[in-house]
Amino acid sequence: MTRNLKITARKTDRKNCRVFGHVKYLNSQVDARILDLSLTGAALEMKGPLHAASGSKVRIEAENLGLLEGIIRWKHNGRVGIQFDVNSNARAQISSYFRFFHKEMRPVLAIRQLAKAGANSDRMPHLATSTLKS
Repeated sequence: MTRNLKITARKTDRKNCRVFGHVKYLNSQVDARILDLSLTGAALEMKGPLHAASGSKVRIEAENLGLLEGIIRWKHNGRVGIQFDVNSNARAQISSYFRFFHKEMRPVLAIRQLAKAGANSDRMPHLATSTLKS
């Protein structure tokens, strides 16, 4: 991460994803969902409490990613930011995930807002119906 005027910025872009796995810290394990991922880190949503402070070393195990190790950089409202250990194995695993398994995901809030707006309108246009009539 780079620092400009005491503002921390990411070095690499993250891509939205929904990968399920586990986070291990010492003898505890918590189920988690990886929300976004890059070659250098990830943001996770925890299914339970993770009793680890910022700076703690953790392991992430996910089916499509394998085993990744990293350091907790931030925690907030059940979400955790992890910076991966920089090594060639971790980069290869993440590159492999993006090549073979990754599917572009939209943020969940945008979909919910569209569904809510559609429920409030009297009539939603249907693409197939409008093309058949014209």
